[in-house]
Amino acid sequence: MTKRIFCSIFFVAFGVFLASLALIMGILYGYFTKVQQAQLKMQTMLAAQGVSNEGAGYFQGLDIQHYRITWIGADGAVLYDSQSVTGENHLAREEVVQALSSGYGESLRDSATLMLRSLYAAQRLADGTVLRLSIAQNSILTLALGMAQPICTVFLVAVILSALLAVNISRRIVRPLAELDLDAATLDGGYEELMPLLRRAQAQQKQLKWQETALQRKQDTLNTIVSSMSEGMVLLDRERKIVSINPAAAEILGDGGFSVGADILALDGNVCLKDAVKKALGGERAEQTIALRHGRHRLEAAPIISGDKPAGAALLFFDITEKEKTEALRREFTANVSHELKTPLQSISGCAELLENGMVRAEDIRPFAGRIHAEARRMTRLVEDIIHLSQLDEGAVPARQEVDLYEAAQEAASALQRSAAAKQVRLAVTGERALVNGARGLICEMIYNLCDNAIKYNVEGGSVEVLVAGDGQGPSVSVSDTGIGIPPEYRDRIFERFFRVDKSRSKASGGTGLGLSIVKHIAQYHGAEIAVESEPGRGTTISVSFGGQSAPLHTP
Repeated sequence: MTKRIFCSIFFVAFGVFLASLALIMGILYGYFTKVQQAQLKMQTMLAAQGVSNEGAGYFQGLDIQHYRITWIGADGAVLYDSQSVTGENHLAREEVVQALSSGYGESLRDSATLMLRSLYAAQRLADGTVLRLSIAQNSILTLALGMAQPICTVFLVAVILSALLAVNISRRIVRPLAELDLDAATLDGGYEELMPLLRRAQAQQKQLKWQETALQRKQDTLNTIVSSMSEGMVLLDRERKIVSINPAAAEILGDGGFSVGADILALDGNVCLKDAVKKALGGERAEQTIALRHGRHRLEAAPIISGDKPAGAALLFFDITEKEKTEALRREFTANVSHELKTPLQSISGCAELLENGMVRAEDIRPFAGRIHAEARRMTRLVEDIIHLSQLDEGAVPARQEVDLYEAAQEAASALQRSAAAKQVRLAVTGERALVNGARGLICEMIYNLCDNAIKYNVEGGSVEVLVAGDGQGPSVSVSDTGIGIPPEYRDRIFERFFRVDKSRSKASGGTGLGLSIVKHIAQYHGAEIAVESEPGRGTTISVSFGGQSAPLHTP
């Protein structure tokens, strides 16, 4: 700014100086030219009178320093010249022509070099000759060159003054700008010319504040989303340093959330992770399945491009531990279903084939038909249980109502009395009324399956006791038996579909292997917790506590 102000001031000042100098010199030069012409005319008249009186003798002893005297004959020939210069005929000279015609003439001629100019004055004498006087005069260019030193001095002074003035003006201009309050509507003594700029600045400031607020809201929203993501997300710079990491990724990598600025490979040197990071920082997308401290994850790594070069990488960790577990359970379930359906079908098919081919004796037809019927019933129960489990998975359950656990237990026990008697097992219900909010049919089925399972895996002469409690931590029902018990390594698996501790006993009892799995789903639907206590050879107790009821929880 100071430089521009300086240039403006200097060029304006120096331009005005030169223009003024030229104007003054022009005016003075014209004035002095007229004065010289008047003096030259007077000297010419005096010299003409002297020549008229004395003739050529007038020139003898004449001391002429500044003037040149030329006596020209009537034919234009030079009769006398004070500079002893003879030349061409002067009859055509402008001043001579004027003098011969009017008695007096004058002219002004510049030299070829433009450094001098000559003033001429001519007077006609009585004998017809012409006396001419001339004087040399410096041209205006010569005068200008003669003033070079003063002009240079003025130039230097102009530079200094312009610089000082520019600094002062720039400071005075900048000071109000530095003191501007963009939040105020006035300048408070500043320059009025700056008001449009101030208004635009205020409008832009409002726009920036609005944009800043909007960006902050978006940033907060993004941070909330990223922080609440179950997937882990990590942003890296081109040196593999962590720029940002969400809580899920911090938990996955096990860094405690203190890894910003650290090398990602220093947290976990997994070979697959290293390969994915290398590809992403090289500008390629990568996808890996890696095993980390908290299970198996699918890693997706993508480059962050700035311009045309990778500036970093974004890593996303998807927990596939449960997915793989679910997939394994699905495969196992499919295999179990196939096996469970295949067994009775083979039995039915074999018996039917023997009957079809007449290979069964008449007295054996009834047993064969009974076996076919039994296997068909078993298959029907299996299909019904599978359908029932699918309905529970999909949430297709009856509406809730107030259910008395004690009443439901008595109902289940009554339905199983014949089965218990056939195995010589005592089945009893004790406790008190306990009300829960749930689906009555499902609760009855749950208690039924627990009791049925306790009878099947019991010993002859054993007992099954159903205890209903309504105080303490909430309503609960527990089924205790004196059966074979469950080994510790199998207790976490008894609720899996088609899992049997004793497969031979289960097959003999006609169970489908889905009873306890149905119990688990029903308990989860009612927000109940299941506890198992068992000792091999002494019996098992399975308790269902309705301490906190909640919405259905679907598990595979």
